[in-house]
Amino acid sequence: MMSANKMSANKAKRPSYHVQVIDRALSVLEVLAAEGQALSLVKLSKRLGLPKSTTMRLLMVLEGHRFVQKSTESGLYRLGLKLFELGSKAVAQFDLSERARPHLERLVSRTGETAYLSVLDGGEALVLERVESSRAVRVPASVGWRNPAHCTAVGKVLLAFMPEGKLTAVVGKARLPAYTKNTITSLARLREELQLVREHGFALDDEETEDGLRCVAAAVREHSGRVAAALGILGPAFRIPDESVATLAATVISAADELSAELGYRAAAPRAAEPYASLDH
Repeated sequence: MMSANKMSANKAKRPSYHVQVIDRALSVLEVLAAEGQALSLVKLSKRLGLPKSTTMRLLMVLEGHRFVQKSTESGLYRLGLKLFELGSKAVAQFDLSERARPHLERLVSRTGETAYLSVLDGGEALVLERVESSRAVRVPASVGWRNPAHCTAVGKVLLAFMPEGKLTAVVGKARLPAYTKNTITSLARLREELQLVREHGFALDDEETEDGLRCVAAAVREHSGRVAAALGILGPAFRIPDESVATLAATVISAADELSAELGYRAAAPRAAEPYASLDH
């Protein structure tokens, strides 16, 4: 049974901003986790201090999303497997960040530019890990930094290798927002750009997120071959001119492949960066 002290501690940790129904749903999960055993509707409602009807509605929604599982025999409720799936992914991401850091450090050493690792979170590329350049003029990429996927090199890589048919669900059907004159703003043109990424093995952000900023990125694959993340470099456009893109891309691809191999991926043959330029804007 959850003690009064533990319940108080949990409440103390909560943020000042509340959405009542979400707070209550999360409280259901916290109570089930603290108990360590299945509970009846009556016991859950007492632990939560909520009416049975309210508790039942919360449980029905949580059960529908597999966060809670109800026993068909006893009628008791326990935590569902969806939490295990999400927890496994969270652990994998933390492990990925730790494994990526030495590769990012070598990439900074080889290119002189800030190197970073990103994953797809909705329609955004989220930075999990980064190592900054030591150059006087450098572009920082903080952990937790987010940018729209359609106009970043790492984002394009992550979109290019996602399952067929999911692109529209992620980036939407409407006109994509423009951040510079180079930003791709239509889904049709984005699809063409992603085809280039698949063909040439890397993506280029050609001042599409911010004027004067260029990025080059390649895919990181896990043992199954699924693209788990994107690894990229970020720097001022004057240090990543057109004539240097292929060489830098080859270095980024090599680093991404080294990390993929560490994650258990075995490619049929090493990738090579082919001449590539982002679509004319």
